[in-house]
Amino acid sequence: MVFSIINQYEKGIRFAFGRYDAVVGPGFVWNIPFYHSLRTVDMRVKTIPVQPQEAMTKDNVPVKIAAVVYYKIVDPLKVIMSISDYNFAIAQYAQTAVRDVVGNNELDFVLADRDKIAAEIEKLVEEETRAWGIDVSAIKLQDIELPQDMKRAMAKQAEAEREKRATIILSEGEFQSATNYADAARKLSSIHGALHLRTLQTLATNVSAEDSPTHLWLLPTQIMKFFENFGKR
Repeated sequence: MVFSIINQYEKGIRFAFGRYDAVVGPGFVWNIPFYHSLRTVDMRVKTIPVQPQEAMTKDNVPVKIAAVVYYKIVDPLKVIMSISDYNFAIAQYAQTAVRDVVGNNELDFVLADRDKIAAEIEKLVEEETRAWGIDVSAIKLQDIELPQDMKRAMAKQAEAEREKRATIILSEGEFQSATNYADAARKLSSIHGALHLRTLQTLATNVSAEDSPTHLWLLPTQIMKFFENFGKR
């Protein structure tokens, strides 16, 4: 009699003379030499990288997409009896699903809605792997690589969009400024002497701010009117 130890995160499939006997573990498991054989299955969540591969979008743009598959075994008997190399099978089926899903969507949708693309890929893979006793918990798109000419075109488009927004913001600011100036001018014109005071204040501010020998002399408006009337005689 031989004892085997199966860890808490594992399950064991025991065969008797090559025939299925029982699902055992975790803990101590007894085996009869030459009569029993044991295969253990890791029940923890595992990951499989999907290597970058080229796929053609619906609008005929080639892209390279890399992804990661997260899965766990839920039925150890099925995964042993149904498929020999489930890691390789999952990776290959995920690659096929990526090409199929990307090919049914346009580039803008693929770039903008990665979560939806990943959900569609996950659905396709899960439908196939469920029969193997495997549950695909998630598929994440790691990277989407575009052709260089497409990157340059998108960069130019983004730059043009930024310039457009800057121009709109600048024009809105100038319009608001002109409106404020017009309102201020109407208010100053409606008050006697206010426009003159504002003009003098602006001149005084500009002259004092500059390092120049210019002197500003202020005279009452009555004296200016006197000289105006004197010139008309």
